[in-house]
Parts: sequence; structure tokens; C-alpha cells
Amino acid sequence: MFAEIGLLALIANLCAAFLLVVIPCYGIYSAKLNLLNTATYYVILQWVCGAIAFVCLDLAFLTDDFRLIYVQMNSSLTLPWFYKACALWGGHEGSMLLWVCILQTWTLAFALTSKKLAKVMQTRILVIQGLISIGFLLFILLTSNPFIMEFTLNATGRDLNPLLQDPGFLLHPPMLYVGYVGFSIAFSVAVSLLWAGEIDYYALSLSRPWILFAFATLTLGVVLGSWWAYRELGWGGFWFWDPVENASFMPWLVATALIHALLVVESRKMMVAWFILLAIIVFSLSLIGTFLVRSGVLTSVHAFAVDPLRGIYILGMLAFYVGGALLLFAFRAQYMFVKAKIGLVSREMLILLNNVLLVSAMLTVLLGTIYPLIIDALGLGKISVGVPYFNAVFVPPFLILLFITGLSLFFPWGKANITQVMRTLSLAFGVSLLVFIYFLSKQQNMLMLAIATGLSIWVCLTTLQRLGQKIREQGIRQLSYKAYGTTIAHVGIGVTALGVAVSSGLGKQIDTVMQPKESIKFAGYTFEFNKEESIKGPNYHGVRGVFYFKPKKGPFKKALYPEKRIYDVSNTPMTDAAVDVNILRDIYVALGDPVGENSWGVRLYYKPLVRFIWLGGLMIFLGALVAMCDLRRLQGIKK
Repeated sequence: MFAEIGLLALIANLCAAFLLVVIPCYGIYSAKLNLLNTATYYVILQWVCGAIAFVCLDLAFLTDDFRLIYVQMNSSLTLPWFYKACALWGGHEGSMLLWVCILQTWTLAFALTSKKLAKVMQTRILVIQGLISIGFLLFILLTSNPFIMEFTLNATGRDLNPLLQDPGFLLHPPMLYVGYVGFSIAFSVAVSLLWAGEIDYYALSLSRPWILFAFATLTLGVVLGSWWAYRELGWGGFWFWDPVENASFMPWLVATALIHALLVVESRKMMVAWFILLAIIVFSLSLIGTFLVRSGVLTSVHAFAVDPLRGIYILGMLAFYVGGALLLFAFRAQYMFVKAKIGLVSREMLILLNNVLLVSAMLTVLLGTIYPLIIDALGLGKISVGVPYFNAVFVPPFLILLFITGLSLFFPWGKANITQVMRTLSLAFGVSLLVFIYFLSKQQNMLMLAIATGLSIWVCLTTLQRLGQKIREQGIRQLSYKAYGTTIAHVGIGVTALGVAVSSGLGKQIDTVMQPKESIKFAGYTFEFNKEESIKGPNYHGVRGVFYFKPKKGPFKKALYPEKRIYDVSNTPMTDAAVDVNILRDIYVALGDPVGENSWGVRLYYKPLVRFIWLGGLMIFLGALVAMCDLRRLQGIKK
């Protein structure tokens, strides 16, 4: 029953999306403005249909309706209920349904909160959102239908991928999708302005809270993915430059540039065409990420099964949406240019430099991600682009960005007094220089570590100094949400950079073989492999190691319990690492494969300040949410 209702809801959803595109468009070009009012009703209708399809598929998982092939492939009778509830996005078909439902939720929220926007402009934006929905709904119905049934039933199911049976799975994919799809609003606003052939500053400012919320959720998704990989995969790392990790990181980089470009648009009424191009690029990168993951062209722990038809369809969607938007930009961008002079020494110039560096960083990541695919497609062999390439090409521009981040806060719009800025920042610069010298003296062969730590402190100090300056000038109660949000997010950037630099530069790792009752000294601690125990979970069995560790000068012991699991249905082995968490360091133990009769491979990590990475990411997330609440500037712009 769930399958039939869900499939009908998807078909009805597609019909509503077609009506959302056709009827309001006819109203725009025939000057029948009463037809424009129907757009909101079609938006509501498609959202209701999408919600029904989503609920039907989720109920099929919760009730073990193994008539559905998708449920068979991604669930089992023994799977815990909370994983069944989220198994909907554990495979390709359900993930695309979630994508569409989130897209239509964004569309509905925009339709209900943008009533002050000029009616024709609002309708254009909703029409473009509907056009995006049509593409993805056709993709689901033609190539990725989650409601297909078979009569030969698998009575127990094939189980959810063991990699996904982790708390990180509950939030990481939805947050990424909310971020990805959220940039469709910025994309639709940009295309609508090109369609209209005129600049609407109210529409541009109206996109700010939507961009900030999408950026916040994408940030949270990336942070959760990094934390999940660190915990679950047993590799002890927070970032591997995996192609699918890159697929989420590239839109994040351009979204950061987009937010800063919007500051110039709102404050100086310039860089409008550049903002529109960035808005097109950021959503295009979300679609490219979808192509890379869903087409199966990647070799990645995240990638889905190869299906050439899906890849061809997504490539066609890329050509239509991205190619169409860029073609429209090529012909209509002339109407978006504003004659204005950017001062050589000004905040605008630093933001422009910020944008150039962010886009350049994105292009280097994109090149490293797709270059092996291009070489393979041309029949020139198979190559891989590894961590050394990404670190070499990404770290230098990122360090320059850190310096600019601290500097730009003290540059006024128009023209800056360099001497005054240098005098103001002398204390922050001096402290940062001392930090640089300290780390360089301790680690003479690690210049990049010293530079990164010094610049991380620079960002934090200059950001807090600027906040204090604003409080003295305006008073704490008069300060805007934007000022507080900017402070939190910029300090978050510094904290994350500090965590990455210190944990990467000063972290330690050892791979060894141990047997019960054996001890080893590592990173100033003594580790004892006390014993191994058999374990039994709801849908797995395995072995748990009992490790004790203590510092060199401490009598106390702490216990860690890494596990090696075998999932019953799929017979898949999984490593579940154990981590002792401290804000200043992590002690990480992973149990490898058995060696001989009574020994195990063991991997030990010492990770100083690694928690700063995710703490800083959460600060960026919070800062974007706080800045999103600042509606003063929006209220001051006339339609």
C-alpha cells in the first residue's frame, strides 16, 4: 500500500511542478497578473505530494515492507529502529527523494516569506525552483524510483551498509542536502534578475538570510562528515581529500565568497554581476557533486553503484541547468554591471582578493578531483591525485586568506589609511609573531606549522579586537546581529585553522602488533592491552579490546574499548575505534586484524587540539545563524 500511494504522490508532484512552471509563466507573458497568485498554491501542492511520498517510503522501512526492492537492499529485520527511520537516505533512490523534498521545502518557505518582493520577481524565482524540481522528479521516476516492487521477497533484507550504522549518519547527509539545495534560492534569484534584465537590490538583499542558512547547514554537514570519518572509519583522520568530501567542500568555498560579495553589493552597490556569477557557480557545484556521487564515476567510500543511465541523465541536467544559466549570464550580464571604482586600498579590494583566492582554491580542488576522470575517459590510463597535491595547492592560498581575514575588518569602505590600520593592529600582529617564533623554535623543520598557528591567532585576536572597538563605538545593545555573527564565524575560522595545523603538525601515530597483557610507551603515555572480550550487538558480533593507558607522571588509568565487529546479515567486518576525548588532545585506539593466534594489529594516535577543528566549525555554523537574524539592512531597502 505504501508503494502505491508513494508512487502516485511522486507523479502528482511532477504534475504540480509542471503547473508551477507553465501557468505563472503564461501569466507573466500575457500580463494576466491574477495567474501569478497561483504559483504559491502549486508550491504548496507539490510540497504536500513530496511529503506524502517521503512518509510512505519511511513507513515502508519502519514496517519492514520488503516488497520494495529499495527497502530490501537497505534494511533488515534486525536493524535497530532508529537506523530504519533514517535508512531512507542510505541508498541512491531514497537520497534523491530526500533531495527533492528538501528542495520543495525551501521553495515553500521562500514563497511564504517573500510576499514583500515584487510579484513578478517572486513568481520568476518560484518558476525556476519548479523547473529544478521537474528535472529531479523526472530523474527519480525514470532512473531512480524507490517504490519499485518485486514478487520474490527477501524475508530478512540485506541490511543497511555497516559504514552507515553510526550516529553521524542520522544528521550528516540531511544537513549536506539542506545546504546543497539551499543555494537553489540564490541561483533562482540570480537567474531571475538575468531574466528580468534589471537589478533589484531588494531581491539581492532578500537572498542574504537564505544564503546564510544554506551556508550554515552546509558547514554543519561538512563538520559532521569530518567527525564521522574520524570516529567511524578507524583511520584517525579528519579529512582525506576524498572526491566526495571535495564535492561538499567546493560549494562551501564558493559560498564563502558569495557571502562576502553580497556585503559589497549591499554596502557599495557594486560587484552585482560577480555576485550573480558566484550564485550560479555555487549551485552548479552542488549539481556537479551530485553527478560525481550518483553516476558511479568515482572511486570513493561514499560512492554509489555504477549506473550509466543515471550518469547520462545527470550530465544532461548539468548541461541544461548550468549551461543554460551560464548562457543567460553571457547574454544578459551587461544589464548587471554597475560603473564603480574600487579603491586599491579598501575593504572592497580585500573582499575581491578574498573572492579570487577562494575561487582559485575551489578550482585547484576541482582539478585534482576530476583530472583522473578526464585522463581515464581519454584512455590515457588510470592515475590518482593524492593528499600531497591538495595540501601543496590549497594551503598557501588559505594562509593568505587568514591574513586578509584579520586585516579586512579594519579597512573602511572607499579608502583606508594604512598607517592608522598598522598602528591599530600592532599588538595583535606582535602577539601572532611571538606565537610564530615559538612554534618555529620548537619545530624548526615545520615552517608551515609555525605560519599557520601564528595566522590562526592573528585571526582570533583581530576579530575580537574589532568587536571590542565596535562595542566602544556603538554600545553593546546597539550592535547588530551581523556584527556578532561575523565575530563568532571569524573566530571559528581561526580556531579550526589552529586545530588543523597543530593536530596535523604535532600529531603522532604508531602501528604495532600487541597481545593481551602487553604494554607499549607512546606519546608520553603507557598503553596496556589488558584483554579481549567477545561482544554481541542487535545485528552484529565481534571482539572488543580492553586497553588501559596512563600518563608518564600519573598514577591513574583510563580504559578504552575499541571493537572489531562482524555484521550478521552482510558478514561485513568493521572497525569501531575508541577515543579518549579532551579539549587539548585525543587519545585514539583502533583494533586492526588478528595476527597469528593471540595477537592483534593496533593503531594508536595522539592528536593535540583536534577537537578545535569541530569546535571552530560549530562556531562558523552558529555565526552564520546569528548573522542571518540581522534584518535591519533588508528593512531599509525599498522594493
